[in-house]
Formats: sequence, C-alpha cells, structure tokens
Amino acid sequence: MNEKQNPKRKKTIAYAAGCALIVLFGAVGMMALASLKKPPVEAQAEERAISVRAATAGLQDYPVTITGYGQARCLTQVAISSEVSGRVVETHPLLKVGQVIPKGESLFQIDVSDYTARLREARAGVAQWKNTVARLEKQLSIDRKRLKTIRRSAELAKSEFQRVRDLFVTDQVGTRSGVDQEERAFNTAWDQADAMAQTVSLYPLQIREAQSSLHSAQARLTMAQTNLARCQVKAPFAARLKSVNIETGQYVAPGTQVLTLADDTILEIQVPLDSRDARNWLQFEEPAVNLQTTAWFGRLKPVACTIRWTEDKTSAIWHGTLNRVVEFDNQTRTLTVAVRISAADAGNGTKGLPLVDGMFCAVEIPGRIMKNVIRLPRQAVTFDNKVFLADADNRLKTVLVDVVRSQGKYAYISRGIKPGDRVIVTRLIDPLENSLLTFAGKPEKEPAP
Repeated sequence: MNEKQNPKRKKTIAYAAGCALIVLFGAVGMMALASLKKPPVEAQAEERAISVRAATAGLQDYPVTITGYGQARCLTQVAISSEVSGRVVETHPLLKVGQVIPKGESLFQIDVSDYTARLREARAGVAQWKNTVARLEKQLSIDRKRLKTIRRSAELAKSEFQRVRDLFVTDQVGTRSGVDQEERAFNTAWDQADAMAQTVSLYPLQIREAQSSLHSAQARLTMAQTNLARCQVKAPFAARLKSVNIETGQYVAPGTQVLTLADDTILEIQVPLDSRDARNWLQFEEPAVNLQTTAWFGRLKPVACTIRWTEDKTSAIWHGTLNRVVEFDNQTRTLTVAVRISAADAGNGTKGLPLVDGMFCAVEIPGRIMKNVIRLPRQAVTFDNKVFLADADNRLKTVLVDVVRSQGKYAYISRGIKPGDRVIVTRLIDPLENSLLTFAGKPEKEPAP
C-alpha cells in the first residue's frame, strides 16, 4: 500500500517545486526589469496668463439717441361720402386707386335735374315773398296818408255835430233829427278813423311775418343752391386715391362712402418709446413758472430725427422733425411721440427712394446729453452689470457698475469705474478672480464722441 502511494506523492512534490521555481524566476525577472526603469523628471508648476485687450477708462459727455419703430402714415386722410342722392353721370378719368388728383378738379358728378328744378322753385318763392313785403310796405305808406285824411274828416264831422247841437240847444235853431243825423255822421267818421288806425298798426306785424317767410324762402334757396353744388364733388387738396367705390351710372345715397383720399404733403410716424427713455432722455421745452395750464406733457423740442426704412437701413435715409406727444399707454408703459416729414424731405431720400405711406421705419430721436460717463463696448459688461479690470499687478479684478444706458454697440457707465482704470474689453466667460493677465497691444484710449 505504501509502495503504491510513494510514486504519486513524489510526483505531486515535483509539480509544486516546478511551480515555485517558475514564480521565483518571474519575481526575479520583474525585479530586474524594474531596476532598469528611470524615474520621470519632476515638472515645475507654472501659472498661465490670460491674453486680453484693455482700454483706459475716461469720463466724457455723449449724446443720447432714442430709437423706436413706427409706420409712416399720411397726416390727412379723408373719407368722401355723397351728401345728396342721385345717379352718377360723370367721374374723373383718373379715378383709380393710386392716382393723384390735383386740387379743385371734379372727382364725380351727380345728375342735377331734380336739384335745378328745386332751385328754380326756391327762387320763385323768394321773389314772391319779396313782392309781398314790398306790397305791404307800400300799402302801409298809403294807409298812413288815408288815416290822416280820415282823422281830419272825423274832426270836421265832430265840429259840425257840436255846432248843430249848440244851435239847437242854445238858439233853438234846427231840429232834433238834424242833430242826430250829424251825430251819426260824426260817429261813422270816427269809427272809420279807428278802423284805419287799427289796420295801420297791424301792418308792421304783417311785414315782419312776410319778412320771416322771406327769410325761410331764402334759406330754402340757399339749401337748393348748396345741394346743387354738392352734386359735383371736387378734390379738396392734391389727393391720392386710397379706395374707390363709385362708377358712372351708380345710384348713391347721402352718407354712402365712395372715396378715400390721402394728403401726402405731410407724413407722420407715431413711435412708441419706453417710458423710462422718455422720462430720462426726451428733450422737452422748459415752460415758464406757473404757465402749465393742463395736466399733460409739455412741448417737445422740434429736433431733427433720422428715419430709416427697415427693409434697407443702411442706405434709405430721410429726415423728419419731432412734433408732439400723442399718448401714454399705462399697460405697456410706453409713450408715443409723433415725427413729421414734409413731402420735400420725404422725396429727398438716398438713392432717390421716397418715403411713402405704409413704410415701416426705424426712427432715431436725438435726446439729452449724458454727462461724465464712461463708454465701454457692450461685451465688456456682463449681463449682471459687472466689469473686469486689470489692477497694478496685472491681475483680474471684478467690479459692479451702474449702467446708465446701452446704446448701439456701447454701454455707458456712471459709477463703479474710475478714470484711468484699465478695463478688459475682451469677452470673458467666468474668469477666475486674480487671474494673471497679459495684454495684446497697448491699452486703448476712448475716442472723443
């Protein structure tokens, strides 16, 4: 039994010894290879500088330009409606949208037959009442003379009656019937005088009534003349036709809108502005003390404004004048101002292009002067109003500034930077504070405005 186990045991010991030798040779080889490797050279720590461009801050005064947008509109636009009814018998040969009709030329003509007849009737009524007034005045003159005669006859009848009565009563001459007869004659004459006096006294009233009727007839005559004149509608100014809703042979009624006319001699652009810009930078005329009589904005200074067509901002340029404050919108907090452009200025644009009704434009309005501010490129100021400076050791320093206004490519600083500070104008994204800086070129100086 022991003889059978010994060969197997020897074989196991031989395998174990072989594995141990292999491991030993591997360890020795690894140590030999490791002894051949050289240690790496130790790297020296070196700070890397940020390459930036800088500008030297300086205080200056800069003009403010307020920019807004609006659509050019003609200042005067008139809707023409027929004032009388009738059939259109004639229209202007150029009565088409876009055409310009000279001032005073006939736009359209309505049939005048009915209105001519009414005019003749009104003239006849005026003539009739004039004759009536003249007849009453003539009759008044005649009856006044008759009244004098009748009164004289009444006085003579009275004298005769008194004489006959006195003869009969005192001297017993005559008869009672004779006295009564003279009394009846006296009463008749006196009654005639009273009737004529009443008639004469009523003439002024009759004349005034006739004159009132004459005035009424004259008013009807004036209305007939006016309606006849209204049959022909003329251009009130050199008018551009914006809409045409009338044709020859068409029947029109009073109040029917048939034409829309535009007066292009003056254009106006209404520009909404931020109320803060308006408050801080718009130029108002200074009113004298205690002369403000209304609770509204004062007069704007008529400054010259630059107008650019949004479709071609670089070359299409015109010049207008700031006119007035139109309205204040408390919901959007905007103040709307009006800029006017004359026809001459609208036609003097660059490239010969005129400014016309309907163009959407950018308007640049000169404002007040910003005093003692520092102008920086916009990229030099972060969104949270911070600026990066270079200190005396060329280290980055972050400061908080007050931005008075951002205009165009620049931001204007009132506080936070001192004159002479070196401001980093290169756009930096989250730089480390106190980072070492190196400058590309000499610090730039701010050019004069």
